[in-house]
Amino acid sequence: MPSDEEVIDSPTGWVANHIKSYVDSDGAKGHRHYNNDALLLTTRGRKSGKLRRTALYYGQDGDRLIVVASNGGSATHPLWYLNLAADPNVTVQVGPDVFPATARLAEPGERPALWELMTGLFQQYSTYQAKATRQIPVVVIERA
Repeated sequence: MPSDEEVIDSPTGWVANHIKSYVDSDGAKGHRHYNNDALLLTTRGRKSGKLRRTALYYGQDGDRLIVVASNGGSATHPLWYLNLAADPNVTVQVGPDVFPATARLAEPGERPALWELMTGLFQQYSTYQAKATRQIPVVVIERA
């Protein structure tokens, strides 16, 4: 993704504040967020074509980063997930490290172990899944 394009941050107030702190400090503030590791994920809007950025908790599985498209357990997928489903080429920031990556839905055979990893890091995902009417996606991110 070209670095000179404008990036639009999440319109959700607390997420936008988290992103601003993360970016302004080059990852020194915001990488640890409420005792969880967080990354910044930039996707290309599937309708607008504009770059969209959000903050997400993540886990690691070897060299792969794992995120969960929980949307708080709502009935719909988060927009960032719909965007990467349309275009898997993303940009990720982990602390000060910014890099291009490819994101994909976890395969059925790998999902259970990755779900267990993520619920072990953030138990709230289990609560979200219990109230959701959809299977919450687990996303695998790999450096390009």
